[in-house]
Amino acid sequence: MAMTLDEIIQRRRSIRRYLPQPVEKEKILACLEAARLAPSAENSQPWRFLVIDDPELKAKVSEKAFSGIYSTCRFAVQAPVLVLLMAKLDFLANRLGRLVQGTQFYLLDLGIAGEHFVLKAEELGLGTCWIGWFNARAVRKLLRIPKKYRLVAIFSVGYPEKRPTQKQVRKSLEEIAWFNQVRD
Repeated sequence: MAMTLDEIIQRRRSIRRYLPQPVEKEKILACLEAARLAPSAENSQPWRFLVIDDPELKAKVSEKAFSGIYSTCRFAVQAPVLVLLMAKLDFLANRLGRLVQGTQFYLLDLGIAGEHFVLKAEELGLGTCWIGWFNARAVRKLLRIPKKYRLVAIFSVGYPEKRPTQKQVRKSLEEIAWFNQVRD
């Protein structure tokens, strides 16, 4: 029986230990399709994904991305797949939004698309970790990523070695949400 969305959301955790088992391309494509369908400001769809599943290239990317001050994220080296989440910034909606509203809407858009990706991965039995701490400049140089793309995050993707069983402590609904007025 398929998991409900609530079950997927409750189960999804950041995975930092992966089995060496390769990930089927069909599963990655399903995650990308889920991300592709995400809504965005003015339907700008600024997200771009670069899937790194070639072991030699992944090793080079990992070395550049997770060295030095970024070494706390070296766990990603063992993931069979790395997915680079990038933004294409030449969209009117994102420029106007930043000027008028003071909000970089592309980051919201990428957050929605990225969450679609990781939730679909969870549904398919994959583990992911959303990584924002990496050497973007070194990765950009290695992969010759054009300047029109901003590298925002890296997802490590693979089959979990084990799933965390300890329940995460979350704030109560009363602490984070109110109706009609803000409370202290």
